[in-house]
Amino acid sequence: MSFHASAQDIRVDDGHILRARLTNLNGEEVDAELDLNDYIGNNDGSFEWGGVNFSESAEDITFSLEGGDSVPVLRAGLRNADGELVYRDINLAERIHNNDGSFYFGESR
Repeated sequence: MSFHASAQDIRVDDGHILRARLTNLNGEEVDAELDLNDYIGNNDGSFEWGGVNFSESAEDITFSLEGGDSVPVLRAGLRNADGELVYRDINLAERIHNNDGSFYFGESR
């Protein structure tokens, strides 16, 4: 399941560390964290799943829960090949899930 449906206190620290309290199978809330730099890259000014170290070429990184479903959205200005800053966003729920109180990266199951 996408992590945000079973999480509390979701935040992104230092521009790339996703933290939350995730509910495990016993119904307990467990502190969890995931370094987004291990799973998201910058491909010529666009976020790229499966890439790495997006934050090294990013500015103005923000995180918010948006809309009625509280979709977790990461936004940043990413440098393209010409050095221009391009503002993009990525829905973290697309590939980040809760696996028994731990973050899991992958395609929806």
